[in-house]
Amino acid sequence: MQWLWRVFVASFVIFCQGTQAAELRASTKLPPPANRQVSFAKDIQPVLAETCYECHGGEKQKGGLRLDQKGAALKGGDSGPLLIAGKSGESLLIQAVAGTKADLAQMPRKRTPLTPEQIGLLRAWIDQGADWPETAMVNARDPSKHWAFIPPVRPKLPGVKNAKWTRNPIDYFILARLEKERLKPAAEAERITLLRRLSLDLIGLPPTIAEVDAFLADKSSNAYEKQVERLLASPHYGERWGRQWLDAARYADSDGFEKDKRRSVWFYRDWVINALNRDLPYDQFIVEQLAGDELPSATQDQIVATGFLRNSMVNEEGGVDPEQFRMDAMFDRMDCIGKSVLGLTIQCAQCHDHKFDPLKQEEYYRLFAFLNNDHEAGGLFAR
Repeated sequence: MQWLWRVFVASFVIFCQGTQAAELRASTKLPPPANRQVSFAKDIQPVLAETCYECHGGEKQKGGLRLDQKGAALKGGDSGPLLIAGKSGESLLIQAVAGTKADLAQMPRKRTPLTPEQIGLLRAWIDQGADWPETAMVNARDPSKHWAFIPPVRPKLPGVKNAKWTRNPIDYFILARLEKERLKPAAEAERITLLRRLSLDLIGLPPTIAEVDAFLADKSSNAYEKQVERLLASPHYGERWGRQWLDAARYADSDGFEKDKRRSVWFYRDWVINALNRDLPYDQFIVEQLAGDELPSATQDQIVATGFLRNSMVNEEGGVDPEQFRMDAMFDRMDCIGKSVLGLTIQCAQCHDHKFDPLKQEEYYRLFAFLNNDHEAGGLFAR
């Protein structure tokens, strides 16, 4: 029996040494952390959603681990805490996805392993403190916590050493980053260059020779501010910035599809330009485009504004089913409203509820029914 005990002890020692050696060899395989600041919402959550939620999400929690909720994820599962903030190499999450823990199968199972870049992002996130904002996940019971519905808040100005260099709040953020990188601000550009930049930014056109000469001759302390006001008052301002909204509204001068016939909707284009030039409040800007014709004593301009909902493509190819493409136009309107007004991609709700979207399928079709509650014969396809 004594020899049997010796064999057992020797085997156990060899096993432990082999395990330690395997873990040591595996630890050398760890990809380095990403060399940049990592965002949970932009960099980490998509990786978890793509590779982990199938087994550790709302429907399944294998090993007692759930990763789609902050509290449950940080608590960990049957194997213990998921991560150690500041120590990615010692965190179970990294050991699992990198396959560096001898007694733990590499995750995700039966799927393509994470790339070194993805593991590097996870490592950097943990090393940087594993910041997990409460608003990163959608709370189904409180959709108002979705990031698209959170009002923007003016951030606190960062501290800077050379505060005399700053002229406005934005300068503080620029200077703070420059000082962090141990860089000095560039020298101020020449007045002609400043005016050219300003003019291209605000109206999309370079300044004329006369405008340059007038700016150079103006020695007042607010000469630059006067140029800003002049350009904001220009009719070209609405043309320059209106095109951003016109892109979101799918504006075009033709129908698209096979025949791509000409459509006369430039009245709506001009309405958008004029709305910006007269500084129309945003809420009124949206109301008139969605329901301008429903306003009491609606004006011609308010009716024209509803051209926002009339920019979908029209297919008049021979043999098409008009109702099919009318429905396609309706779905396009919904997508347009979601992206331009709500700041959301709502196409998932066309077919099903989505775990990350605050808009449910039922709510999607309520809005759909509102937009579809009119008679379009001779309207959508009319010129």
